[in-house]
Order: sequence, then C-alpha cells, then structure tokens
Amino acid sequence: MGSLHLDLKDCGNCPIRHRAVCSRCEPDELEVLEEIKYYRSYEAGQPILWSGDHMEFVASIVTGISTLSQTMEDGRTQMVGLLLPSDFIGRPGRETAAFDVVAVSDVTLCCFRRRPFEQLMTNTPHIGQRLLEMTLDELDSAREWMTVLGRKTAREKIASLLLIVARRDASLRKQLPGDGMVFDLPLTREAMSDYLGLTLETVSRQISALRKSGIIQLEGKRRVIVPDLQDLIAETGDDVDGGMII
Repeated sequence: MGSLHLDLKDCGNCPIRHRAVCSRCEPDELEVLEEIKYYRSYEAGQPILWSGDHMEFVASIVTGISTLSQTMEDGRTQMVGLLLPSDFIGRPGRETAAFDVVAVSDVTLCCFRRRPFEQLMTNTPHIGQRLLEMTLDELDSAREWMTVLGRKTAREKIASLLLIVARRDASLRKQLPGDGMVFDLPLTREAMSDYLGLTLETVSRQISALRKSGIIQLEGKRRVIVPDLQDLIAETGDDVDGGMII
C-alpha cells in the first residue's frame, strides 16, 4: 500500500484493477472511462473532502489509506471508517460529501467527473452492478465494525484491524491470505488509537503483547509479519466460520 510506481495512464497496469469499480468493464467501456478520469495525489494529513463539500468527482483509492470521520456540533471528531486501496469515494446521485475524508498516508486517487460517471452507470450495467456489490460489502463491513468498536476487548480490536489490513493487502497482490504473510501497516499508532477508540498507550501495549505472544512479528515501525494466520484470527474473537468482511 505504498507509493505508486506504475504508469497510471494504462488501466492494464492499475494495481487495483481487479477490485475496483471498473473491474468488470469491457475494453470499449474502459475507453469511455478514460475520457472522464484524472488523477489526484494527497500528502499524509491533507484533507480530500470536507463534509458538505460539493462533489465534483467520485473516485477509487489507488494507493494509500484515508479516514472517514464526522465532526459533532461541539467540535469532537469520530472516525467512522477506513478507505483502503480499491475503495470508492462518493455516491452517484449525491451532490455533497457526507463525511470528512482525510489522507492518513500519501494517497493517489483515480477520479471520475461525477455527472459523466452517473450517465455512464446508466449505459454500462457492469459499473452499476460492481458498485452495488461494493456498497453492500461496505454495509457488511460497517455492521461488523460496530461489533469491533462496541463489544471487543482492546486486544481483539487491534487483532481485527491487523487482519483487515492483512487480507486487503493480500487481495491487492492477488494472493490468498496465509501463514508468513507480510504487509506494511499504513496507520500510525496515533491513527489506530483514534479509529479504535483506545488510548495511544493501550494500542502500543497491545501491539507489544501480540508481538511477545508470537502472534505477529515486527520489522521497523510499520512492517508486520503474521507467522500463523489462524493464530491472528483467533485473537480477533470472531467465529471461525465468520470473520471480518473486507
């Protein structure tokens, strides 16, 4: 989930092509998308959208990670979601942003001008079908995350977040999650504490505990190795037959 080193002008080289809203498009449909797409880059900490902003575009995250958050009347901010590579920003038919979207790491977006994209959805069933699937997956993820935030212990929360990122990273690499998988954690511990509703000290303590237990191994500040995937899954508190929807 690091920086992008590919030719963005060529959809065939796109690292999220197999997961994105355009994943089922035929060559002629991709040609139409090419005419309305452009790219934007954001540095870590930079806002992408503020709640209430007029939406000139919808977009797929190509690289990086951003947060969805909502600001309350008294100024408090609640993080309500994470956007990982291949996730979609914006809703066709909605002219304003519903949440604040802020880049946590350096982010590259593949943007589509909103109105032409809405027209393309009408004429291109593949895009509408894929977007519906992604929206339903997002709904399932939100419901699962309510359990993470509301009912799980601090250790289970950390393990659940690590599992979400590990599985998405494997998917982007077109690999099956398994023992020995390695990924770079795109969130700082401060961002993890904000998202999980934990103190920074608790996050650091629980990550250290998972490392000491052999559930994960750490290389540097961000690289995570999972020696035994089932051990990590067991730490999430999820049913063996269930698990997080990502």
